[in-house]
Amino acid sequence: STFDCVELKKLTGKIISNWIRACALEEIEIEDLVRFDYGERTFAIYRSPNDEFYCTDGLCTHEDVHLENGLVIEHIIQCPMHNGQFEYRTEKAMHSPFCADLFTNPVKVERNYVFIKIYEFVKF
Repeated sequence: STFDCVELKKLTGKIISNWIRACALEEIEIEDLVRFDYGERTFAIYRSPNDEFYCTDGLCTHEDVHLENGLVIEHIIQCPMHNGQFEYRTEKAMHSPFCADLFTNPVKVERNYVFIKIYEFVKF
């Protein structure tokens, strides 16, 4: 599911979130994706056939292979290693092999750039 804030709140600390500029609109073709790395995390940002933008974790849940070279058809990303498939709008794993659904991050578009909301846990 989307970033599980409830689980993190059980730890001692707080959750912070920031909108991070990930890429320019023209960097992503329709029905394609780009890789975006931030700190130690990696993401995949998609442009749907309807010209909408989405963001998931960048790694397949099966073998930790980056999805950046995967095949995007409609709203499905297919892992380049073993062909596992995920519906990137809903996070759902659609075709095995996979170990779990993908996590998603909120996306917004402003001034011809794609921003993703990144959550981080800060310990007290």
